[in-house]
Amino acid sequence: MNSIEQKLLAEIADLHEVPEGAYNIRQNGEAAGRRSTANIEIIPKTDKPGIDIRIKPNTRNESVHIPVVLSETGLTDLVYNDFFIGENCDVTIVAGCGIHNCGDQRSEHSGIHAFYVGKNARVRYVEKHYAEGDGNGERVMNPTTVVELEEGASMELETTQIKGVDSTKRVTRATVAAGASLVIREKLMTHGNQFAETDFTVDLNGEDSSANVISRAVAKGNSKQDFLSRVNGNNRCAGHTECDAIIMDNACVRAIPEITANHLDASLIHEAAIGKIAGEQLIKLMTLGLTEQEAEEQIVNGFLK
Repeated sequence: MNSIEQKLLAEIADLHEVPEGAYNIRQNGEAAGRRSTANIEIIPKTDKPGIDIRIKPNTRNESVHIPVVLSETGLTDLVYNDFFIGENCDVTIVAGCGIHNCGDQRSEHSGIHAFYVGKNARVRYVEKHYAEGDGNGERVMNPTTVVELEEGASMELETTQIKGVDSTKRVTRATVAAGASLVIREKLMTHGNQFAETDFTVDLNGEDSSANVISRAVAKGNSKQDFLSRVNGNNRCAGHTECDAIIMDNACVRAIPEITANHLDASLIHEAAIGKIAGEQLIKLMTLGLTEQEAEEQIVNGFLK
């Protein structure tokens, strides 16, 4: 990889060298490196672009990295990755996409990731999106995440996009079985004329299932954001969806948290708050010697931390 692609890997996956454990690195639509381990097998698909990741039951304290980098302008990349996580696992999966586009053509990555999480397994999934380039070509990312949690399983999804992506539609669909839990934490920032849409749907199907969906977003410039979150309580369950957004300049943020109780013992909560940075926060930091711009940056960084 050249220095640009190495920088992208560092931004999206904190990789400065070949990672330990299993990994699959995708570069400009092709495999750039792959390694399986005794407990984690990575198998290329034969019918469409992508890989199957099979993690053996009882695998614990292991990780797999599957970053994607695009450095060619005009490239459209579509990939399907399916994860089969065995019972009683405890693993971390690090994904993400980085785009460097210095041309005048659109560069786009669409990743469809499906997770089939076995009974009593625990998964932490980290996904970062980052883009850069001094050209006029659009930088587009459209991730789709499908989650199926079996009885007693748990999954934490941490998704971050805070720089350089011109357009994104982020879709997540999840079904949660008895005693299983899902936590989604999204951090998102847009600026310029960028557009971002988040679309979450969680079905709490099992008795004593739970979900907590939290989004923190900052919209600057003339950017626009749409946040849609649906939590359906189909059994005795607990669900919570929350969107907090800071709006700046001429930006626009629309938040639609939706909860539906289809069972007498479904306990569901939704919250949404959109507002500008409070003046007293700016004044307090400026009295400590910061400029107004520096104070705004400190507040935004703390909000998205």
